Amino acid sequence: MFAVVRTGGKQYRVAAGDKIAVEKLAGEAGDTITLGDILLAGEGDDIADVSKVTVSAEIIAQAKSEKVIVFKKRRRHNYRRKNGHRQQMTLLRITAVGAEGAKPAKKAAAKKTTSEAQADAAPAAE
Repeated sequence: MFAVVRTGGKQYRVAAGDKIAVEKLAGEAGDTITLGDILLAGEGDDIADVSKVTVSAEIIAQAKSEKVIVFKKRRRHNYRRKNGHRQQMTLLRITAVGAEGAKPAKKAAAKKTTSEAQADAAPAAE
């Protein structure tokens, strides 16, 4: 299942297991947060009801993004200013995207009983 969430004035398409870098959010590394502003949710081509969907994420780290150089110059006036800036950001790992209260479904093959396994093996021996 995927969702489109808005945080920090930007929109992100997320699914369970994705890692994203967003504008700084309050919290420490290891904390679990819920992203509240969900714009769209669905699975494949189907669109789900947004009011019943929650997106939970774990904070991996609080970090700084790449440095941006701000250079100002006025021609013929001997005016030059160089400044750098590193924006604060939060690295998130999306843990679950789904209905409220629902756990992420893990698909596992059903174990066969011994009688079923013997019944499947018998026609193969013939």
